[in-house]
Amino acid sequence: MTAMARQRATTVSVTEARTCLDDLLRRVGAGEEIVITRNHRPAARLIPAHRPGSRMPGSARGLITLAPDFDAPLGDFRSYWR
Repeated sequence: MTAMARQRATTVSVTEARTCLDDLLRRVGAGEEIVITRNHRPAARLIPAHRPGSRMPGSARGLITLAPDFDAPLGDFRSYWR
C-alpha cells in the first residue's frame, strides 16, 4: 500500500462495519479505502473490486502474422508420413 493510499484510508471497527456495511460499500465503490480493525489492529481492507476493461474485437489486427507455409509438413517428420 502506498503512502498516499494510507492517508486516504478510513478506519472503522468490526462492530461499526457490521452496522453500516451498505454505506461502507458505497464509499468503497466511490474509490475510498476502508480499513476494518479488530481490537484496534487492522484486520481487513476494503478496496474497489477490479473491473476488467471491455474487449474490442479486432484490436490486435496487424500485430500477428503467419508465414504463408505455417501449416506445411515439417521435413524432419517425413518418416512418419505414409
